[in-house]
Amino acid sequence: MTAIKEPSFRESVDLMFNRAASLMDLPPGLEEKIRVCNATYTVRFGVRLRGEIHTFTGYRSVHSEHMEPVKGGIRYAMAVNQDEVEALAALMTYKCALVETPFGGSKGGLRIDPRQYEEHELEQITRRFAYELAKRDLINPSQNVPAPDMGTGEREMAWMADQYARMNTTDINARASVTGKPLNAGGISGRVEATGRGIQYALREFFRHPEDVQKAGLSGKLDGKRIVVQGLGNVGYHAAKFLSEEDGSRIVGIIEWDGALYNPDGIDVESVRQWIVKHGGVSNYPDATHSAEGAEVLEAECDILIPAALEGVINLTNAERIKAPLIIEAANGPVTAGADEILRKKGTVIIPDMYANAGGVTVSYFEWVKNLSHIRFGRMQRRQEEARHELIVSELERLDRYLGDAWSMSPNFKAKYLRGADELELVRSGLDDTMRIAYQSMREVWHSRDDVEDLRTAAYIVAIDRVAKSYRAKGL
Repeated sequence: MTAIKEPSFRESVDLMFNRAASLMDLPPGLEEKIRVCNATYTVRFGVRLRGEIHTFTGYRSVHSEHMEPVKGGIRYAMAVNQDEVEALAALMTYKCALVETPFGGSKGGLRIDPRQYEEHELEQITRRFAYELAKRDLINPSQNVPAPDMGTGEREMAWMADQYARMNTTDINARASVTGKPLNAGGISGRVEATGRGIQYALREFFRHPEDVQKAGLSGKLDGKRIVVQGLGNVGYHAAKFLSEEDGSRIVGIIEWDGALYNPDGIDVESVRQWIVKHGGVSNYPDATHSAEGAEVLEAECDILIPAALEGVINLTNAERIKAPLIIEAANGPVTAGADEILRKKGTVIIPDMYANAGGVTVSYFEWVKNLSHIRFGRMQRRQEEARHELIVSELERLDRYLGDAWSMSPNFKAKYLRGADELELVRSGLDDTMRIAYQSMREVWHSRDDVEDLRTAAYIVAIDRVAKSYRAKGL
């Protein structure tokens, strides 16, 4: 019996690109130019740790420079390799084009298990990696702007930005060289939650269109929908928390590295998060059924499945058994090309990764703009907004006194209306707007063309078309 050949992550991205490109009228040369990765840099460097020199291998791939700077995260993981980094860089190109952030696509990675090192050792390694990238202009506010990814966070971004600033002491925009920094190092409110918040906004927009909800065999709104989340890291945790606390969804399953939790009545996301922080996993968590085989819960009955960890978790071996009628890809590439085909034939609706997890790069864009403008959002206009609102409230209060019991303002109206938007509210507003408009651009292609059967193909068509227009504007 011949073993089933599963396409690699890189092959999956190329297959999905080719499927969309075959439905477009692009000159062959331009199609090839958009598809290929422009450059990948491999850096190997030594760091003296614990009395001896350790050599590390890192990558930074630049997929497309149709717009600059190029943008994309840096991940720390032992599985990092050139093919993975190039596939992720390609996804960044299409993602930025789809949500209309003015960046090309890039991605980076360092082959390292961060759990094996003390904090001061990680700082040495990160600063040396940043040095190797920055001296090749692979960290630069106008050319290449990294961000956090799997295995990295605010701390690593602060080290990288500081390393760039040390090397470029007269660059007034040095803070814009990296996004995803802590607030006190030039970061922006709402960046940590951004990708999870984007998942919430993407689902809200999907459920605003009854025709689309019906295609997934569902009805109604998010309230009461049963959700299984695979991976309770930064993205999965925030998505699950917001959906359960703000939209009334029920988190019935949580899958982690050491098994899964299931409770049809719902799981307290915050409680599970605290348990993981304290115990390192979900084993022995008291308020849900624990299964050592996480894959079983991936295949459980639910309304929405959110794969929020690694790529390729839904593949040819388990796609037939996935019962969720709606999948939203919070991770990059969690559904392989082969599994995608099986699920489409079953009628499963997939909200694709290049759209669904674009919250991170969207808010990174806002942070980059904030760093370049050297002023926080809301600082100029917030009090002016409050003063204008005060005029209206004063007039309403005058009417209130004049009309007496015949009319009165709703409780809390004054307090809510008078408060001008702060940076976090403006960031959330901008992210919500971005996710709505991007979904509508995909949806238009999905519904207007008989040859486009799914949202992923629609997303690729929108993104490729925008990249092609950028290249044409450059004279290519």
